[in-house]
Parts: sequence; C-alpha cells; structure tokens
Amino acid sequence: MKSTAWLTKTDGPLAAQFRFLIEADRLKTVIRANRIADDSRRENTAEHSWHLALFAMVLSEHALAPVDVWRVVQMLILHDLVEIEAGDAPLHDPQAAIGQAEREQAGADTLFGMLPPAQGAAFRAIWDEFESADSNDARFAKACDRLQPILLNHVVGGGTWTDYDVDEGRARARTSQIAHGSAVLWAAAETVFADAVAMGWLKPMPEVAA
Repeated sequence: MKSTAWLTKTDGPLAAQFRFLIEADRLKTVIRANRIADDSRRENTAEHSWHLALFAMVLSEHALAPVDVWRVVQMLILHDLVEIEAGDAPLHDPQAAIGQAEREQAGADTLFGMLPPAQGAAFRAIWDEFESADSNDARFAKACDRLQPILLNHVVGGGTWTDYDVDEGRARARTSQIAHGSAVLWAAAETVFADAVAMGWLKPMPEVAA
C-alpha cells in the first residue's frame, strides 16, 4: 500500500514537486504499441521518452537548423507525460486518435498544474511548443519522436506496420514531419521504408488506377 503521508511534513513548493515526480512514475505503466528492439515485449512510454532524449543527444548534428539540445531533451522528456492521463494512441490506429488531442490537453492541465505555478507554466510552455512544432527545437524533437518507432519496427521485422496492416504511403504520410526537422534523418527513414517493403514487412503503396 503506497503512502505519501510523509509529504505532510514537507512544506510549500518542494511538496508539490515531490507529488509531481511521484505521479510522473506512472508513465512507466503506460504501454505503447511499439516493441523493444529484442522483440520480447512492448515498450512503455517512460522508456520511449528516455530513448528519444538519447536520440536527440546523438543525432543533433543532423538537425535541419541549429538546435539547443538541452531544450530538445526537455521537450522529449515532457511531451508524453500527458499519457499518464490520456493513454497512448498508436500512430497507425485512427480510432485511438479520436479525442486524443483533447485528452492530452486535459492531461497537461492536470499534470503541470501539480507543480508550483511558475515551474508548471514553464513546463507547459515547453510542452505546447513541442505540440505546435513552431520552432527549430520542436521540429527536431518531432523528428526524433517519429524516427524512433520506424527503426524499432524494422529491427523487429514489421512491428506496428504489420499489426495495423500499414502500407508505405501511409507510413510516409504519418512520419513526414521528420523532414521538417532533418533532411538527413528523413532520407534515412526513406531507406528503411524501402528495405521494409522489400522484406515484406511494410506493404507497398497501392497502385493508382489510370
């Protein structure tokens, strides 16, 4: 049985920060559709966020425009916290996407509202910036977020592409934001798509009728 009674002995902003951090631990329980690289299980969202932060640190030299890596990492650590409240909506599941934006906005209100006001507002601004993708930092963060599942899907031999019967056109359309953050990473993604089609893990684009 969990207990946070000890928090009554902690005053002010520190108590709020501790409550937020304990709540954030719930992200480890949110299971995503993607499998981890050894194909033994599906990843949880906390693992996903950590992996994306590492992507940003390793791949930042390939950003389309100069980025502040620390700000990108902050976005990637914070961007999916809202799934504690909203749950995960798999990229290739259109039904799961219905109402997800509203659920995530409500989740952001709840979670960032737990923090001391100034800190909560700062975190919410970072989250909003990622969502709107209106800065170089946010566009590169989005590129990392879209690239990671592509690589995992290929490593495990199809992953969510086969789960959701995805064709190359749909995969490209759902991940084209990568190009807005990095031409190099988008070129790499295109290579992965082509190989996945050749291997039979991703369906080819439907032929357009004459």
